[in-house]
Amino acid sequence: MKYKQLLIEKKEYVLLKRYVNLSAHYHDATLWQSIQKLLTELDSAKIVDEAEMQNDVVRFHSIITVTSENGWSRRVQLVLPPERDVSKDKISILTPMGIALFGYAEGDTVSWEFPSGPKRLRIEKVEQEPVFIDTNLLI
Repeated sequence: MKYKQLLIEKKEYVLLKRYVNLSAHYHDATLWQSIQKLLTELDSAKIVDEAEMQNDVVRFHSIITVTSENGWSRRVQLVLPPERDVSKDKISILTPMGIALFGYAEGDTVSWEFPSGPKRLRIEKVEQEPVFIDTNLLI
């Protein structure tokens, strides 16, 4: 792990916790496992101000290029649940892949449980798209 722990911007941390708390009502086993693993990782995450946030860390609205061990590659944007659109490669933070990548940095390899089984993903590139996020949003 590049920064030795997840890096999360303060306002995004608050919003993420709200979404995670509300997602406890989902009945998908894989999503539930992902949320539990994320909650464990959030306990040791470094929460930072916007000015301290590194540009190569996956956060809300980041555009991420990921590869898997078997040569699969994908470019996705991590968005809030209401903004998801798989046809435009916009995946929700509340998907196993979204949860797996959040807070990790370019160059990190992430091991996570997906619906198709355990996978190791390498974050090849992280691009930031500046977007205002209303942290008063609840869903």
